[in-house]
Amino acid sequence: MTDSSFDELERRQSFRLDMEKELVDILWTDEQGQERTKKIACLDFARGGLKLDCDIALPTQTEVIINFKSANANNQKLHGKVLRCIKQDNGWYEIVLTLD
Repeated sequence: MTDSSFDELERRQSFRLDMEKELVDILWTDEQGQERTKKIACLDFARGGLKLDCDIALPTQTEVIINFKSANANNQKLHGKVLRCIKQDNGWYEIVLTLD
């Protein structure tokens, strides 16, 4: 692979941190206006967003609050929006969030 072909494949503009499927809590409002929460695996974290692994689909543009280490007093909350939601061969969804 040449350097130019690598640049074409790599779309990220910032450093990425492999989260090794660390569990995070997400909070969003569904299409019926109900507030929902779910504990899901975070696959990657970068300055611009996150990639999550989830057993349900979230519509694009859905506003999401991500809570890291929710049981810890020093937890961290971030706000984002669903950029992509892609169904995988295993039936789960790869969800990509952009951070606000």
